[in-house]
Amino acid sequence: MRLGIIGFPQSGKTTIFNALTRGQHPTGIATARVEVHTAVVDVPDPRVDKIAQIIQPKKVVYAKVTYGDIAGLGEGKGEISGALLNKLSPMDGFVHVVRCFENANVPHVLGSVDPERDVRVMDEELLLNDQIKVEGKLERLQDEWRKGTREKTVVEREISLFKRLNTSLQEQKPLCDIEFSDEEEKLLAGYGFLTCKPMLIVLNLGEEQSEPQIALERQHSRVVALQGKLEMEIAQLPTDEVPMFLQEFGISEPGLRRVIRESYDLMNLQSFFTGNENEVHAWTVHRGATVLEAAGEVHSDMQRGFIRAEVVAYEDLAALGNLAEARAQGKLRLEGKNYIVQDGDLINIRFNI
Repeated sequence: MRLGIIGFPQSGKTTIFNALTRGQHPTGIATARVEVHTAVVDVPDPRVDKIAQIIQPKKVVYAKVTYGDIAGLGEGKGEISGALLNKLSPMDGFVHVVRCFENANVPHVLGSVDPERDVRVMDEELLLNDQIKVEGKLERLQDEWRKGTREKTVVEREISLFKRLNTSLQEQKPLCDIEFSDEEEKLLAGYGFLTCKPMLIVLNLGEEQSEPQIALERQHSRVVALQGKLEMEIAQLPTDEVPMFLQEFGISEPGLRRVIRESYDLMNLQSFFTGNENEVHAWTVHRGATVLEAAGEVHSDMQRGFIRAEVVAYEDLAALGNLAEARAQGKLRLEGKNYIVQDGDLINIRFNI
């Protein structure tokens, strides 16, 4: 999962980036240049630790999240540059850092602190850029239809689809709120439309500041409130000191865990596990994925030569204590390629190529 951290200058993007990745990049430096700081972090999951305790593998591999701290978004004044689009388009979703804290020494680029306005302006900027791209594609499709360079019925279907996109964008509705067929999703996958991506809005609060209420226009959005500076300081502490600081400040869990959990839910993702004496490994798939799709996440050979899968639910394994007992109790079962993977399944894939 790749998440791009975006927001206006001086919103605290890099502070939140450091809080989520335990990084130490300099903060408070505004830039109009297209810059990206990237970090890959493990997805904290106590289930992985429990499975490793049971199986005793030589190696444990957690699922990964890649965060990109993307500088260069301005003030909603025009089309996003090609260089910046190249950084934004490959992301699976966005973390929009919205400034809520007041600081007279760091003026807001729009003149005042107004979280709801900032969310709206950012959405408008992303909508505008998708609309420019869609209108350009429509012109090219209509030109193709006139010249007859492709089969007209195929081009007509694409024109109809892009007209739907254009209508939605003209009505200020993001493309992620449209329901697409599987064929349409495949067709659109390569375009990297910005409003197709889920958006996690992080309200960057000052110390002891209460969370402001904001109205969300998007269906595929969520809000998380964090005290960014405090979360960054906690993330940079030695591991054994973290619980004490969380308790002192009344924080139930570190922000990096909250953001990952909310991101998984927002993007309709779940985890499954594989495990043997060599390695316990956490993997990520979309909810509703078949075990055949899960096999492809592990290795394409497993998907191509799939025979069957041995599956046990995490809760059953944890309760029974080992795989032998799970098998004896009938909790370790055989499933075919159409089995729908459940969050927390431990899966052993049998294949032959």
